[in-house]
Amino acid sequence: MSAAIDLSLHGILVKNVLRNPAPSRLYEEAIRHEPGTTIADSGALIAYSGEKTGRSPKDKRVVRHTGSEDNVWWGPVNFPLDELTFMINRERAKDYLNTRDRLYVIDAFAGWDPKYRLKVRVICSRPYHALFMHNMLIRPTDEELKSFGTPDFVIYNAGQFPANRFTTGMTSSTTVDVSFELGELVILGTEYAGEMKKGVFTIMNYLMPAKNVLSMHCSATADPATGKSSVLFGLSGTGKTTLSADPKRKLIGDDEHCWSDDGIFNVEGGCYAKAIYLSREREPEIFAALKFGAVLENVVYDSAHHHVDFDNATITQNTRGAYPIEHMPNAQLPCMAGHPSDVIFLTCDAFGVLPPVSRLTPEQAMFHFVNGYTAKVAGTEMGVTEPQATFSPCFGGPFLVWHPNKYAELLAEKVQRHHANVWLVNTGWSGGAYGVGQRMKLAYTRAIVDAIHNGSLKDAPTQADSIFGFNIVTRCPGVPDEMLIPRNTWMDPNAYDITAKKLAESFQRNYDAMQSGGPLGAMDG
Repeated sequence: MSAAIDLSLHGILVKNVLRNPAPSRLYEEAIRHEPGTTIADSGALIAYSGEKTGRSPKDKRVVRHTGSEDNVWWGPVNFPLDELTFMINRERAKDYLNTRDRLYVIDAFAGWDPKYRLKVRVICSRPYHALFMHNMLIRPTDEELKSFGTPDFVIYNAGQFPANRFTTGMTSSTTVDVSFELGELVILGTEYAGEMKKGVFTIMNYLMPAKNVLSMHCSATADPATGKSSVLFGLSGTGKTTLSADPKRKLIGDDEHCWSDDGIFNVEGGCYAKAIYLSREREPEIFAALKFGAVLENVVYDSAHHHVDFDNATITQNTRGAYPIEHMPNAQLPCMAGHPSDVIFLTCDAFGVLPPVSRLTPEQAMFHFVNGYTAKVAGTEMGVTEPQATFSPCFGGPFLVWHPNKYAELLAEKVQRHHANVWLVNTGWSGGAYGVGQRMKLAYTRAIVDAIHNGSLKDAPTQADSIFGFNIVTRCPGVPDEMLIPRNTWMDPNAYDITAKKLAESFQRNYDAMQSGGPLGAMDG
């Protein structure tokens, strides 16, 4: 459905505004009005986000308001912004949007469960941004669009226009400002489309826990026979999207979900997969999904044939593909499923000391969930050029609003009530740290996840780890036994002990600091 819409209630007076244009229309608009935008030989739209090719977490601001300030975990994740400055930045964004010849509006939903879904309106001036959010939000039917009404959340994307550095609280020309009370997001100074997606997730991370619903940075699949689901937590690059593309299971979603008293549901209507080093052989489902209607972001292509070179990181390591979930042949629609039988924490251990798979007690699960240890993958954030070991609470620290304990308590309650198994799976290094050891083979990780899902790991033999305390699984179909105990893979066992103890101490320091309200720790890489 494509129709004009009056945005005067939002302070937007541009007359040429297209509401929910079809992807084919957005292709036309992008080719005509966005220099550099083109079409890949696969049919996907190739677009570029300019200077910013990743999120800018240090430029995210949350309005401090009496209605929500006691619920917000203030600090390095949620920098406070006063209401007046938010209004100044919003006015700056509207002023810019009002100078455009044409604008695009996407009205859609966040959250597949009708009991909890959010009506979202995106106002932007780039067709690429409109197509991106058309893919990432849940697309309404024509009838739903007619009765859409007033949105719950509005995104003003004026990313081509910089923030004023002299405005109070601004530290750069980029700012991403959220007001929970107004239900609004203002974007200035960054054209990276992922800021819109994560803005919606931030809002859900605030609203859902207040309703006793756990919002989760995870992928999810379901057993086609039983309907029971499995959730995989992890930051970008740990394998959430790749491992959720499992032809033996139904795909619920690749990144953002909620766990309510009725089961789980996807927040989004699409997937946002890392495209660097993508190949048809390694990830056939994702490769095939990047066809007409999808967006390929910041990739390099052959100008003669428009064939994308997925191995080329000249622009960024953080190349991405955004596509509707319907492009995945195993997608379950609507994207909802029963309670999880298994909860999997994916971690990319750059130090090579965590086992490929271990089983966690409920207490250990809460400890590792609150810590959220992983490694930042090169290119995911501005300025990250190589993997860095870090801690990201709940495996989604940049998007949390409440204190991590709020999410951990919800997870503990739901895991215990529904008798879910909890696993820690290392998709990082084996045989030594980054630069010495080898990255875990995807085939081994897939075998581990398969064994979790088919139940063969539930009664597998384990060995207590003397440093970390969890139970290491010592036998897994499809994985060499010698790989499962990390100490045995190091040439120097003493070096392993030193590194493992250092990491375990960092875990404890970080956990203790978080409980006391101190600064979050990080282990030097």
